[in-house]
Amino acid sequence: MLAIARRKRIGIDLGTTNTLVYVEGQGVVFNEPSVVAIERETERILAIGGEAREMIGKTPDSITAVKPMEDGVIADYDIVEGTLKFYIKKIYGHWIFFPPYLMICIPTGGTSVERRAVKNAAIRAGCKRVFLIEEPKAAAIGANLDIAKPQGNMIIDIGGGTTDIAVLSLGEIVVGECLRAGGNKMDQAIMRYMRKSYNLAVGEVTAEHIKREIGYATLPPKNEQLEVKGRDLAAGLPRKIEVGAEEICKALSEPLSIIVDGLRRVLERTPPELAADIINNGIALTGGGSLLKNFDRLIEKNTGISTYLADDPLSCVAIGTGRALQSIDLLQETSENSWS
Repeated sequence: MLAIARRKRIGIDLGTTNTLVYVEGQGVVFNEPSVVAIERETERILAIGGEAREMIGKTPDSITAVKPMEDGVIADYDIVEGTLKFYIKKIYGHWIFFPPYLMICIPTGGTSVERRAVKNAAIRAGCKRVFLIEEPKAAAIGANLDIAKPQGNMIIDIGGGTTDIAVLSLGEIVVGECLRAGGNKMDQAIMRYMRKSYNLAVGEVTAEHIKREIGYATLPPKNEQLEVKGRDLAAGLPRKIEVGAEEICKALSEPLSIIVDGLRRVLERTPPELAADIINNGIALTGGGSLLKNFDRLIEKNTGISTYLADDPLSCVAIGTGRALQSIDLLQETSENSWS
């Protein structure tokens, strides 16, 4: 009992774009980009998070800035392990007798191989025991939805690499779908549009800035513009242009249509009684992608269901993971949820 009392309990939203870390009793203590800078020859980690993100597209040949998570799953096992060690050590310091318990979010429908890869990385990073929770469930808890009751609650969690859409009741996901489309696909759509329409090459950071400043899911203002700088593909020289919000809205239509189509499929499979509850309760939006302007209006337009942005949508998954940690003693008794 003493060992359990002294173990720290850490929740991690290991996202494609950002990594958030929740510590029991402290809340969200880290919110950093999921980027790692490594030395090519030795594969030594040089920087993690915001410092590494600033290196994207600006490193010499000897250094590369990589994203270890791709579409919500591990793309580079060793780098993810190193990242987990970095955050756990920063929070916990050195431990001998009481390594921490860790809860990690995973996308809906993750394969057994993907689940084991996540657990393996965390165990090798020094955790005593690892628990997994599906992202839409954690997001719903973090968004203050009462998913324990026998009623339908719907949530759309738009992350960097994936979008999780789920209907929950009695604490479980009744119907759900994970789409390999999120904020990164929106950025890529903007990059393609700039290349095709203006013959201008822009990087990921610039594309994200465009999306954040003048990106609209629907009903963009006519006269809103932004100065964009990039490289002219014909001349090979730096160039700047003015881009309008209407253009960017058009560029985003393809990745947004994937999300809308996925939402319709989930609603079509939702039992009638739960569908009636969703009409009453509305649809909650979480995740960084939900901050795209007028995203809630796009969902309402295509479903006729009231849609709202949750409080602190960027942190909902991490907060929900932290709240789930409070029941970790019960999870220890469920063999399918724990592994060490």
